[in-house]
Amino acid sequence: MNKKINLLNHNSDQDDIRQLTPKTPFKIKRTKLFLYTLVFIVVSLFLFSFNNKQTEQTTWVDHIPIVGQIKHLVESADNELKGEDEGTINILLLGMGGKNHQGGYLTDTIILATLNVEEKKVALLSVPRDLSIPVENMGWKKINSINAFAEAQKKDSGGLAISQAISEVTNIPIDYYVRVDFAGFVKIVNEIGGIDVDVEYTIDDSMYPIMGNEEAPWEERFEHLYIEKGSQEMDGELALKYARSRHSIGIEGSDFGRAKRQQKILQSIKEKVISRHIIFKPTMAANIIKDVEEHFSTNLKLWEIIKLWNIFKDINNENIISKTLNDAPNGLLNSMITEEGAYILVPRGGDFSEIEYLINNFFEEAPAQSKTKIAEEEATLEVRNGTWVNGLASKIGLDLAMYGYDVIRIGNCSRQNFEKTVIYDLTYGEKIDSLSILKEKLNANISLGLPQWLMDDLTKELNEEQNPIQPDFIIILGQNADETQSGAINLEL
Repeated sequence: MNKKINLLNHNSDQDDIRQLTPKTPFKIKRTKLFLYTLVFIVVSLFLFSFNNKQTEQTTWVDHIPIVGQIKHLVESADNELKGEDEGTINILLLGMGGKNHQGGYLTDTIILATLNVEEKKVALLSVPRDLSIPVENMGWKKINSINAFAEAQKKDSGGLAISQAISEVTNIPIDYYVRVDFAGFVKIVNEIGGIDVDVEYTIDDSMYPIMGNEEAPWEERFEHLYIEKGSQEMDGELALKYARSRHSIGIEGSDFGRAKRQQKILQSIKEKVISRHIIFKPTMAANIIKDVEEHFSTNLKLWEIIKLWNIFKDINNENIISKTLNDAPNGLLNSMITEEGAYILVPRGGDFSEIEYLINNFFEEAPAQSKTKIAEEEATLEVRNGTWVNGLASKIGLDLAMYGYDVIRIGNCSRQNFEKTVIYDLTYGEKIDSLSILKEKLNANISLGLPQWLMDDLTKELNEEQNPIQPDFIIILGQNADETQSGAINLEL
């Protein structure tokens, strides 16, 4: 928890962005601009929101004249993307209000996209804007403010600054970023003729802020946003409201529900872009180019965009993993109110090691047969650390969640002298498949009854918890769990 980000010393990569306007022949220049226009769509949508059908070997992007030349250059020169040699490419996707909005440089959307080169898989991690991290000479600040701090010091430096900030606290290299503001988002959605969105839960938000009314009397600052559950046609303005709404009734009023909606919006845009064949519509393309020059930035170079497309163009939905950092009972964050009265989220374990572990193990998966059995039984777990090994319960809990177990509670045991892991089965054999898999993977003993000391601990703790959920299994980790846990628990049959 002692890492701090120095916003004054981060390196800028503006030379790459300035390559958007070289002194080249008009036709080639416009083609390059169009490719950069498609960066947000290609990187944020095509790479991370694919449909279930395999892309044909030759795609419509391959027909752009300059694309073939660059693909040949990339393949013949052995140029590598950053992280490609280690098998993982990390790209930060950012959304912000923009210069015409109050607090316009605060990043409203933060999504870390991790691309597995060898297995052709993608993981999306939504990072809540209220997550607090240490910033050098400034103390702890909300992560969404880093972009604004950097932009105040040097124009167009925010994307790189927030990438480096997340990289520093998680020890995860983040070499690329893609950033778009709300105005650009609205214009692009309108240019493609709007989108169709399957609204999972009704949005009923009586405090949606009206843009431009930030200084108006309080009663004039908000509108009542209501979006009915079901399939809805949305223009850019409505799509933005759907993605940004914060105060809806029910689950959609959380930042975590909002993160899911943002990923749904990306999927809808992708489907519309494919159906409209924008590449063959010069007027529409020209309008989008104009919007992008003002509202979009990235440090991806042209050849890097093409190579990303070439590597990941055939990916399926089944190879895309979506996760959200949150403060749910099994989440990695805790919520709190600062002395100044601000709502913030902080790492549950006191540092960012659990989040680092999650990112490093995105693609660790259980055998399909085991996941199916666990899903059918809907097994819930409570994992307690019965050793002095710091963070062991969190890591094992994350591994078991990858199997499909619902880990509802993680914590320390009042006794840290366990040599071997013990599973207390509170179902008394009703969920035998889930129990058998746990026993095998954890090399654990099984007990059908709770010892008195554990019953006393549970009684005390549950009395302090509102609406406590009884798990199917309580796991007390012993020293043997630490011995088998090296980076990740052995999850192979």
